[in-house]
Amino acid sequence: MRETAVVLANGLYRTSFAKTAHGMVRGPCRYRVVAVVDPSCAGGDAGELLDGRFRGIPVVESVATTLGWAAGRPEFCVVGVATSGGALPPALRADLVDAASAGLSLVSGLHQLLGDDPELVRIGRARRARIIDIRRPRPVAELRFWTGAVLGLATPRVAILGTDCAIGKRTTCTLLWEACRRAGLRAEMIYTGQTGWLQGVRHGFILDATPNDFVAGELERAILDCQRESDPDLILIEGQSSLRNPAGPCGSELVVSAGVRGVILQHAPAREFFDELEGLRCRIPAIAEEVELIRLLGAEVWAVTLNEERLSEGGAEAARQRLEAELGMPVFLPLRDGLAPLVELLRDRTGAGGAS
Repeated sequence: MRETAVVLANGLYRTSFAKTAHGMVRGPCRYRVVAVVDPSCAGGDAGELLDGRFRGIPVVESVATTLGWAAGRPEFCVVGVATSGGALPPALRADLVDAASAGLSLVSGLHQLLGDDPELVRIGRARRARIIDIRRPRPVAELRFWTGAVLGLATPRVAILGTDCAIGKRTTCTLLWEACRRAGLRAEMIYTGQTGWLQGVRHGFILDATPNDFVAGELERAILDCQRESDPDLILIEGQSSLRNPAGPCGSELVVSAGVRGVILQHAPAREFFDELEGLRCRIPAIAEEVELIRLLGAEVWAVTLNEERLSEGGAEAARQRLEAELGMPVFLPLRDGLAPLVELLRDRTGAGGAS
């Protein structure tokens, strides 16, 4: 039996800021989620609110609501939102104080570490509740510097990159991983963010909690460990942010340092500006430019996957057809159509798992 958890969404469950909660609800998940706390949509089912699929996870008003349940109180309280700058808002902190006071262990992927909060530490010690800061950097002595050993690895690596942050890279990577396994292809996923850890993915590291000099080495370590321990046919690597998001350009390491040769590119056709940078008019470059930039880094975009936000069903299909004609490559709608055809494309391009 997995340990149980209540997930805090802090009024943000119906926004992209709750992508961590979304990943835990959609699954897989390290914990068995018994409830999501969000007063703005309390009374609904977390699955139905997310994607229309009932999952039996209620959205409730407060942490206190979950404490007297006959089915058993949760053991953990998980921060399920990614706030701007990773800060801890007062209302969210109040929920954590309530949870720790009730003896729940706290889990957070925010940059503002709960273990550095004297009150939370004091309450946790008094109630014997643990505090797990996923983004607490490991000591430098434990980190690996890049050696180049990954470049000699025969196992094909495919990166799921994106044209922006909070655009669905991890969701598509997870769905593709599951589709590969259903098709008999022994694939593994390398997580690079807090949600991947919370989803219980075996191999990976948290990129933005790693000192810059060691990012390439920790990525290499995760890939080599994955190969040694799991012996997969194919390794999928979750991307972070985007190559040209000015608030956090990221992703070139996955191509250059991991020896990736194939890329699946996640894109949101209805987005004009980078997420949270609309006020600065920071425009997302044309997707064709991103494809060319990835080529210059040494990899090839094999397919595009679409985030359908702000698109009708007809609008999404029109965008798919337009981009296929413009880019001359397959374009998929992962949440609607699944990714079985993309699995076959990966077999053909990599030779992984032999002929289908």
